[in-house]
Amino acid sequence: MTGWTITGGQVLREARIAPGTLALSDGVVAGDAAPAARHFDAAGLLVMPGIVDIHGDAHERQFQPRPGVSIPAPQALRDSAAQILAAGITTAFLGVTLSWEPGLRSLEAWKTLLAELETARPSLAADLRVHLRFEVDNLAALDTALADIAAGRVDLVAFNDHTPSIARKLVKEAAASKYAERAGVGVAEIRAMAETVLAERHAMPAARERLAAAARARGLSMLSHDDATLEDRALHRALGAAICEFPMAEEVGRDARARGEDVVMGAPNVVRGGSHLGWASAAPLAEQGIVTILASDYVWPCLMQAAFILEGRGVLDLAAAWALISANPARAAGLKDRGRLATGLRGDVVVVDPASRSTVAVFCAGELSWVAPQAAARI
Repeated sequence: MTGWTITGGQVLREARIAPGTLALSDGVVAGDAAPAARHFDAAGLLVMPGIVDIHGDAHERQFQPRPGVSIPAPQALRDSAAQILAAGITTAFLGVTLSWEPGLRSLEAWKTLLAELETARPSLAADLRVHLRFEVDNLAALDTALADIAAGRVDLVAFNDHTPSIARKLVKEAAASKYAERAGVGVAEIRAMAETVLAERHAMPAARERLAAAARARGLSMLSHDDATLEDRALHRALGAAICEFPMAEEVGRDARARGEDVVMGAPNVVRGGSHLGWASAAPLAEQGIVTILASDYVWPCLMQAAFILEGRGVLDLAAAWALISANPARAAGLKDRGRLATGLRGDVVVVDPASRSTVAVFCAGELSWVAPQAAARI
């Protein structure tokens, strides 16, 4: 590797965007340019830390573009990786739901994705990691999840507790058809599965404790997903889940922050001007310091757009807004080597056109990994 020198741009360093030169060498941000470094002209552009996505499940659309229609795992993962990179994301935690449901979120699908990711990693530019979203009633898959955590195949652990709400929805024909179609089974079968799982719910607390213990043993950050009440947050806090992800009520997020915990909400919420489910609005909560991390949720490009939208609202400057999608998620996930542009940290950089709010170039671990066609002359 000969390294790169990125010149002429506005560089985000130490919470301030100012004119400067950024040197990359041996995979990291360097104090000085290497003698044979290649040059990238960033005149008129922003030079920002690579985006860290702590939770994104848009890859599910590549694996199953239509309900019941699957795409081979190698192609689906390759397409996902390409889209992640083009969105300026250099570290992506794939939110993989391990549920009792057949099909897209099944144990078989979990094993397939992990195997394909292990095969593909040497050829991937962005750092793709696994965010295990474990449905806490999925007792049949617990031993597999514990083994994968112990083997280092999992990078984040989230507690999902959707089964009771799914069971309530399954009473209605339209909702039942939706879940059945995604799972690739009939309506009667998905209803029977939910009833069987709920019948064993008495064993769930002990299973949840085992999952938390496994995550703690590996030093993994834990998240609680969709906390609806203060009691939910307290329960997950006791397990060691110090990240409150997508709280369903504002008071839950405020309680988490009062205790120094991170609060994650979706970047699409900011882009759309509110939650598509009618929950709290992320933008004002971010401005109040309640939301500390934005995740792509189900649309990767929304991360970058959300940062610019927050800047445009006039409360947060772009440096502070960018921390929600870079420094803060990296810190919360325990990744001390990225999320900021500082000497010795991993050379993950996204060069951005502020006029179009679009990705111009992406450097992963110090190497140019993606460039927009119109920017080829800048090299």
